[in-house]
Amino acid sequence: MTLTDLDDVIKIEQLCYSPPWKKEHFIHEIHSPVSFPFVVTVNGLLAGYLCLMSLFEEAQIMNITVADQYRGRGLAHILIDFAIKTATEKGADNLVLEVRESNTAAISLYEKNGFIRYFVRKKYYEGLEDAILMEKSLKNQVQE
Repeated sequence: MTLTDLDDVIKIEQLCYSPPWKKEHFIHEIHSPVSFPFVVTVNGLLAGYLCLMSLFEEAQIMNITVADQYRGRGLAHILIDFAIKTATEKGADNLVLEVRESNTAAISLYEKNGFIRYFVRKKYYEGLEDAILMEKSLKNQVQE
């Protein structure tokens, strides 16, 4: 992800999330030495993105999104594979994320990629919806 990607990233973000991340959040991710933002494109068009933070033994998927019109094509798997590979290269033992309890499609995707549920933050989102915390052990990941 670069600064030139941000207009497209923000468009997708605003369509997919309430509340969406602000442009400043993505700028911080681009410039942070412990963040690894990544985009995936289809025929030259930005179709999705990932913001990964890796610090010491833990990495966290901060944001992962595929635009509605590109879902079901395996792009989220590409983004998750990038997160796993990058976090492993950076020396992380675990990869964590949080997801809205109602986002069953995302939870299923994460579970298919080896994530397990380990905690629930009650009423985390706008004081209304629980957040499911999930993690994947990277200790036995093979680097390609």
